[in-house]
Amino acid sequence: MPSQTSSASPSGNSFAGQLIRLLLGLLFIAAVVGYVLMRGDATSVPIVAIAAAFGAYMAMNIGANDVANNVGPAVGSKVLTLGGALLIAAIFEAAGAIIAGGEVVGTIRSGIINPELIPDPQSFVWLMMAALLAAALWLNLASAVGAPISTTHSIVGAVLGAGIAASGGTDVVNWTKMTSIVASWVVSPVLGAAIAALFLYLIKRTITYKHDMVSAARTHVPVLIALMAWAFATYLMLKGLDRLFPVSFPVALLIGLVVAGIVLFVARAAVVRRAASLENGKQSINRLFALPLVFAAALLSFAHGSNDVANAIGPLAAIIDVVVGGQAIAGSAPIPMWVMVSGALGIAIGLALYGPRVIRTVGSEITELDPMRAFCIAMAATLTVIVASQLGLPISTTHVAVGAVFGVGFLREYLKTNWTRIVEDIKAHHPAGDQAAIDAFMARFTAADITARGEMLRELKRQYKARQETPEHLDKAERKKLRRAHKQELVKRSLVLRIAAAWVITVPASAFIAAILFFTLRGMLME
Repeated sequence: MPSQTSSASPSGNSFAGQLIRLLLGLLFIAAVVGYVLMRGDATSVPIVAIAAAFGAYMAMNIGANDVANNVGPAVGSKVLTLGGALLIAAIFEAAGAIIAGGEVVGTIRSGIINPELIPDPQSFVWLMMAALLAAALWLNLASAVGAPISTTHSIVGAVLGAGIAASGGTDVVNWTKMTSIVASWVVSPVLGAAIAALFLYLIKRTITYKHDMVSAARTHVPVLIALMAWAFATYLMLKGLDRLFPVSFPVALLIGLVVAGIVLFVARAAVVRRAASLENGKQSINRLFALPLVFAAALLSFAHGSNDVANAIGPLAAIIDVVVGGQAIAGSAPIPMWVMVSGALGIAIGLALYGPRVIRTVGSEITELDPMRAFCIAMAATLTVIVASQLGLPISTTHVAVGAVFGVGFLREYLKTNWTRIVEDIKAHHPAGDQAAIDAFMARFTAADITARGEMLRELKRQYKARQETPEHLDKAERKKLRRAHKQELVKRSLVLRIAAAWVITVPASAFIAAILFFTLRGMLME
């Protein structure tokens, strides 16, 4: 079972709490195996039962690790409690998996290996079993240390390693596909970070840097909410409901625009009504983003469940199709409903039992989040997937979401540093020791919007130049003290390095584990 170093409650760290979670996880796996034993025929039951156990274990680990990207920002910004986020995510993840999880999955995930080079169906079954178990074990380890990683990369790496072991060489590998996977390590977080930082800066420039924040919010917040509605409607049509209602990209965009128009009308009336009672402050404006974040968490979970459930049940469905149905290795595998349900329940159970650790990492341990920042992360997650999919760029939704968290954190650091420089500049352009003048200027400067601030700084410097005075600069000790007071690390560097390291080694680590497991399973199960 996924390890847990912390939990939603104080008792979660106790031995009793860990034991209860372990037993509940084992009970779910035992229930899946028991169902297989009751429904299968004598010749195929043992292999299918073992594979079903591996699939259930993989589904639980997907819930424990990957779902944090969808609800972590909402929890970190305190829009949702941890319990509320777990409930919403569990319901919508399971609904997405069951309703829109798809009926057919290729037996070789992502075309990562050439099925024609697999020696025989039995080797293929061992390959898929090893890949499932290896990916689950690697996710388990990542969850234990609180590192959000890509479940897709985990299963792809595992199929790669087991495929090389099964075929006896690297010719089986689709190296073009692997190159795109490696590229996604860079593309995904960079795109996510850039888009999230851009949206956060846009919100600051148009709302929180204005003198009258409430008036600016009445104008811009409904537009931002409508833009989120457009992005999510398009995202769901392309990535969440595409198997039920397949549509082209232009049609998805059009549907998204219709939804956005309706949401704009409703949001404008709601924001105007709420704005009447808001104070002119950032905390009040933050409350306007709370409800959209709840919908974002639910819709992201639905889309995630419809897509990533295949990482657990796709290989299992392929095994069943080869073992029970006698189909060709390179064929496509219809997914039985019981497999789909077990995958959906596994994700929900894994999330409930072991999800809080990674949720806290994404939501609060990397950097401090509020509803505005969480809104930008959700926007980055959806827009990046839409843009990248149309450009044919390889991405990982996990890397996108976590990269977006990095993006808002590093932007905050930049803005804080810039503010420190401005304060130093203001002090340097006032007569030394005239603290009253400095305080009066800072009071006016802080209350002004960003355009007025720029003009105030320019006027301050013009006055000094006109008087031909040289600004008195702070001495070295004072500058160092001022930097210490204002400069702060708003993104935890050690956590960034740990997550980045986990991303880089995910494919090779899961491949190595899968290769070992392939030979182990072959030795144990070979007749």
